[in-house]
Order: sequence, then C-alpha cells, then structure tokens
Amino acid sequence: MRKFEVPTREQVAPAAQVIFDDVKNKIGMVPNIYATIGYSANALESYLTFQGAQAKGSFNPKEREAVALVVAQSNGCSYCQSAHTAIGKMNGFSEEETLSLRAGKSDDARLNAIVGLAKELTLKHGRPSSESVENFFAQGFDNAALMDLVLLVADNTVTNYVNNVTQIAIDFPVAKPIEEAVEA
Repeated sequence: MRKFEVPTREQVAPAAQVIFDDVKNKIGMVPNIYATIGYSANALESYLTFQGAQAKGSFNPKEREAVALVVAQSNGCSYCQSAHTAIGKMNGFSEEETLSLRAGKSDDARLNAIVGLAKELTLKHGRPSSESVENFFAQGFDNAALMDLVLLVADNTVTNYVNNVTQIAIDFPVAKPIEEAVEA
C-alpha cells in the first residue's frame, strides 16, 4: 500500500496554508489528521466548516466527544481513538469512561442512549434497531437531535476514513486498546 506522509505547511497549497495558520492559532497545533486532509484545501475547508456546524447542534461538547469515541472504535480508527480519548479527558471523562464509551456503553442513561445509537448507526450503515432509536427518544431527544446525531456520526466517520486509508502517525497519546482494559 502507498505510504502517506503528513504534509508540512510548505507542501500544501496557499489556501490550505491559510487554514493551517488559522487552526494553529486556535488550538496551538495542526493535528496530523487536519494536515493530511489539507492535501486538498477544498476538502480541509469543507470538513472544518462541517465540523464547526456540528457544535451548534443538539449535543454539548462532552456528548460530542462520546460520539467521536464510539464512532472511532466502531470504524477501527486508532488515530481518532487516541485524539478523542485525550479530548474526552479534557472534557471531564476518566480513562475508564473513555473505554466504556468506545465500547458503546455509559452508566449515564442519556450518554448510553447516544453512544448506543451512534454505534449502531456506524456499524449498521445507518440502519439502527428500532429499540435503539426508541431508547434515544425515551431520553427526551427529538427528531432534530436524531438528525444532528446522524450528521455527527458522518462528521467523525470522515476523519476515521482519512486515517484508515492513510495510516498517518498519531500525534496524541496513544489510546489503550479496549482489549487491554478488559484484561486488566
């Protein structure tokens, strides 16, 4: 398989360089996943716009991280498992909670409904069980939240697929495999 390198700022188009500068100013770094998407300035701009729009939806930052964790695990994306474990901890999750969320479970009923449905949406290609959908609605969510969840799953799937096809280096602390946590 082709080996992909993470492009430097100088290796991308001027339009992508501007985006790299903006991302670096906002978060202090350009994560490898964004830099890799930056091979196409159009793709990076489109993705970041889409991602930013998700923050205006039905879910708070902690809930969005829970979705990112379960989708990354479901799609087998080690980069995003690592990135969202780190970000999840910054949003108040413990190591154990990040592992449970990656498995699609939470002791919190609301989070459990979110990650359970997100996991099924991912693994079943948008065809979750009626039980998972009804469990989601039983937690007080409405049709708008369901649409926001579908798009949040899609948002995270984009970066999962970028990593899975490129296998770029992880520039976050590497997340513990779920299997090791179960064995411990």
